[in-house]
Amino acid sequence: MKAVRLVEVNQPLQMQDIPVPSLGNHDILVRVRAAGICHSDVHYRVGKSPVYPLPMTLGHEVAGVVEAVGPQVTSLQPGDRVCLHYMVTCGNCYYCSTGNEQFCVSGKMIGHYTDGGYAEFIAVPERNAVKLPMEIPYVQAATLMCASATSFHALRKSRSQAGESVAIFGTGGLGMSAIQLARAFGAMDVFAVDINPKKLALAQTLGATPVDASQSDPVAAIRQATGGKGVDVSIELIGLPLTMRQALKSLGVMGRCVVVGISDLPLEIDTYRELLGPEAELIGSNDHLLQELPLLVEYARRGILDLSEVVSRTVPLEAQAINQALDQLENFGDEVRTVIVP
Repeated sequence: MKAVRLVEVNQPLQMQDIPVPSLGNHDILVRVRAAGICHSDVHYRVGKSPVYPLPMTLGHEVAGVVEAVGPQVTSLQPGDRVCLHYMVTCGNCYYCSTGNEQFCVSGKMIGHYTDGGYAEFIAVPERNAVKLPMEIPYVQAATLMCASATSFHALRKSRSQAGESVAIFGTGGLGMSAIQLARAFGAMDVFAVDINPKKLALAQTLGATPVDASQSDPVAAIRQATGGKGVDVSIELIGLPLTMRQALKSLGVMGRCVVVGISDLPLEIDTYRELLGPEAELIGSNDHLLQELPLLVEYARRGILDLSEVVSRTVPLEAQAINQALDQLENFGDEVRTVIVP
């Protein structure tokens, strides 16, 4: 089969012909119908988040059709539409047994530590598949598996409650989902912070108040809009120390800032004025949980989460097209989410 793979760090991805994956007793083989291109893949390509072993087929946002099943698979059959939870875990360790499988002692993320979805086929354990309703197109389902799921988990970590205010820093694929999910959680006001006018315009159509950080200090703008109070929750999805600090400083008393964006740079905090004094919380959010995905899929099926405008472009399974999409992500271009359609 054809697969687009990271062969060497800081080099373009390459198309390779590799064997179709073999199946274990509890595995399924999925014909990939859509694979999202995530900003994390940019980090993998440049080595900010190391990938091993190399070469590796990237791609952790995957939806498709079951092609074949292992002899002990009971819940799925060929022809089923599925989207894939990207953490392949043991299911038995302490973290798996307590519902925190992203910390599984032997866990492997597809497209990071085991081959992912930038390919014609992918094999995963049966338990990693979430059945996909007919109402959800494959290209939208792929983005559910990371962009939407990661935002959903971050909002759950924030303990966001009905009537609160939320600021979303970054209006890419994660941010567009976060805006809608914050509304679904009952947020009274949602602020969308970015420097890209096209993305801010789309955020506004989704019900957010746009804050253009290229034109003014977003912290001051948010405080002015909230009567000096600040927001109850901020979600940082960009991965820059600057925006992390802005997200923290935009909080009101007893606010919660959840950091999702990946950075390899240190973050400086005024612990007295920004944490202790206002009793604010700075929370890390890592990946998402399998148990969160059925509700997320149902949100999408019912139209509570609308991804029709989030997928802004599709590209074929070709190395040049995928590398160009990664280049645009690296430079914070206009595209919200690009999805590979093999």
